[in-house]
Amino acid sequence: MRTKLVKSREGLFSKLKNKIFTSKTIDEALFEELEEILIQSDMGTRMTMEIIDELEKNASTQKITESSRVYELLQNILIEKIMSSKLDYSLKLKEKKLNVILIVGVNGVGKTTTIGKLAMQYKEEGYKVVIGAADTFRAAAVEQLKIWADRAGVTMIKKEDGADPGAVVFESIQNAKAINADILIIDTAGRLQNKSHLMDELGKLNKIIVRETGSEEYERILVLDSTTGQNAISQAEHFNEAVKLTGVILTKLDGTAKGGVVFNIINQYNLPIKYIGVGESIDDLMVFSPSEFVEAIFN
Repeated sequence: MRTKLVKSREGLFSKLKNKIFTSKTIDEALFEELEEILIQSDMGTRMTMEIIDELEKNASTQKITESSRVYELLQNILIEKIMSSKLDYSLKLKEKKLNVILIVGVNGVGKTTTIGKLAMQYKEEGYKVVIGAADTFRAAAVEQLKIWADRAGVTMIKKEDGADPGAVVFESIQNAKAINADILIIDTAGRLQNKSHLMDELGKLNKIIVRETGSEEYERILVLDSTTGQNAISQAEHFNEAVKLTGVILTKLDGTAKGGVVFNIINQYNLPIKYIGVGESIDDLMVFSPSEFVEAIFN
């Protein structure tokens, strides 16, 4: 993870480190500059203020005058921020039942690639996987997904372009049950978060899944492009309203120098990040570990 997150480490966090270690005094001016850097990193204003307030308080209480101690304090505060929520950062897979993973997100964030990588990883781990191609809106979406399904060697359920996504979801669940599949990954159209009728359709798909599986306990995962910053935060808000998300997959994290979006999503929406995309290969979709992430970008 450390080698993949070089841009975040050499971008945002090297700025923090340089500012702290080149500062001759630990004073108000330093904390103001750190605050500006954190906000520019997509950390979010509210969380940034909390971090700086805590940093100032701890530095004062402990009578810290050494720059290295300030850096350690900041690292520990960030770890605590994403660990104290007690979120479950793993995908919940239950034995002897069909595990449904509904994938949502706007166009261009890497949904298709993410679904393909997930399918391949789960297949390699011994799970029987089915993909449901419920993105019947975008031209060539099904064909692109079929390439990944074939590559992974898993079954894909599809219908013609323009077909009712609800019908695809229903048929996918029935097929997955018939072959005793372990995991059903459902693709959806790349909806714009401000299109209310498309969000309503997500609500419809949710009802079908609950009805056909007999459970509301399934994964509803939002795929976000981490390079889009505050726009990603807006997407998280709207999709969460539509389907009550259970987690997030952040793609292209290797391509941004702004790693603050990770902390913002966890802190503001209390949503666990399940996986992070840090490259093009199948192994570059990595299970997210908060402590490993902070370690990778700080040291």
